[in-house]
Amino acid sequence: MKELIEHIAKSLVTQPDQVKVVETVKDNHTVNLELHTAKEDMGKVIGKQGRIAKAMRTVLKAAATTEGKKANLDIV
Repeated sequence: MKELIEHIAKSLVTQPDQVKVVETVKDNHTVNLELHTAKEDMGKVIGKQGRIAKAMRTVLKAAATTEGKKANLDIV
């Protein structure tokens, strides 16, 4: 799941080397991902009215569900 979000984010931004995803596991069924980007690329990752961020969260939750887990994405 970490690689999925990292790949999507890198394809959206102008500075893909600044993209970093930190994965933390709360318990066996919950995964938290923090997406870090350059300040100037933050708007590209979030999108108008948060549409891109919402789409990324939807894809992440679908991937997590297939593995029997829950996932959260925070854009920092």
